Amino acid sequence: MRPDLAACYGQERLPRYTSYPTAPHFSAAIGPETYAEWLKAIPRDASASLYLHVPFCRSMCWYCGCHTSVVRRDEPIAVYAAALRCELDLVSRQIERRMQVDHIHFGGGTPTIMAPELFMDLIGSIRQAFFVLSSAEIAVEIDPRTLTGAMIDALGFGGVNRASLGVQSFDPVVQRAINRVQSFEETANATVGLRRAGITGVNFDLIYGLPHQTVASCLDTVRRCVELRPDRFSVFGYAHVPSFKKHQRKIDEAWLPDSLARLDQSYAIANALKEAGYQQIGLDHFALPDDAMAVAQREGTLRRNFQGYTTDASNVLLGFGASAIGHLPQGYVQNDVPTRAYCETIAGGRLATVKGYALTDDDRLRAEIIERIMCDFGVDLDPICARHGQAPEQMLKSSSRLKDLISSGVVELDGASLAVRDDSRFLVRSVAAAFDAHLDGSKQLHSRAV
Repeated sequence: MRPDLAACYGQERLPRYTSYPTAPHFSAAIGPETYAEWLKAIPRDASASLYLHVPFCRSMCWYCGCHTSVVRRDEPIAVYAAALRCELDLVSRQIERRMQVDHIHFGGGTPTIMAPELFMDLIGSIRQAFFVLSSAEIAVEIDPRTLTGAMIDALGFGGVNRASLGVQSFDPVVQRAINRVQSFEETANATVGLRRAGITGVNFDLIYGLPHQTVASCLDTVRRCVELRPDRFSVFGYAHVPSFKKHQRKIDEAWLPDSLARLDQSYAIANALKEAGYQQIGLDHFALPDDAMAVAQREGTLRRNFQGYTTDASNVLLGFGASAIGHLPQGYVQNDVPTRAYCETIAGGRLATVKGYALTDDDRLRAEIIERIMCDFGVDLDPICARHGQAPEQMLKSSSRLKDLISSGVVELDGASLAVRDDSRFLVRSVAAAFDAHLDGSKQLHSRAV
């Protein structure tokens, strides 16, 4: 660990690079007409991944950075689920065929807030609009506090084979400070129930840098999680952006650990998970050695998209629901964020796209470089630049940030091949940012590098 580098680079706000360019650079120049054209132009032999956003929760977690809202009644959820089914039909009719699908991800919010019958109807609509491969990964994000036995059965019947459970921290002091009180027993019961239903892929989500959090409480949370032996962990640093997410104002900044304390927590969690037999995947994921994600990392095929690290090799991601983002060969599209506006547009038979971004050749080059840095902690520029008709020397010379990282000992450069030093891997986002031509205009919207 390099505290000197954490002090130097840690306060800077940088993207997580789940896309390039990142969402702050989307504009209204890309609308429903453009999206329709892009859908029609998808190659016939292409496969797709689907992301369905469910923007509802029963209560608000104050750390949350997602597009979601609190609902007490079930009627708005049913109306929204109907809109999702309509959007699935609208998009598939633009494609003009039942496109092959190999990954489906339900995100939120809390997707399992839906009534079981609504979820089953939605699965049926997906299978009617698209050809879902028998080997497809179907994943859902879950709040164990509200998961019912009936919903577990619906997930199993619907073909879900991966579940991501929000844990964050088992420290009761931290839980009260973030308005998410969740017992170990609730988490264990959900895990056992999901596995009994045949959902064998189980992920846990943890967060460090939360109010009142300490290294000791992080290690206690890891110890208890490891008892349940999930296949994967996602370990994220809390992104405090109260100007962007107003509910985060309920968290007093004086309660938050500084960059060095966050770094200590991150390293403590990583070391504890590795000691428990998990392999570190990129910046913030951990997986058992025989998990598909660990295999993908060893084989150099790991990818990164809006859900983080993934084994998904598709170049087409279709987003459904309010605020959902899609990625096609031509660029990115995003749906309207307010739930009511999204539902009204879909009910009117129109695509809900309100903004996006058309990729340039330079964007595609930089996106590939950034993805490899984020996935592999290094990149060989020669083959990537050759594919894009660019000279690697030009890419290296154009970045003053990269020169600083090399002189600071964060990056080692051998010809056109660069690698992030092992003791500096926590700064991989800073290295990726050296190739970001759009960074300066969006820093205030991102989380701290450490």
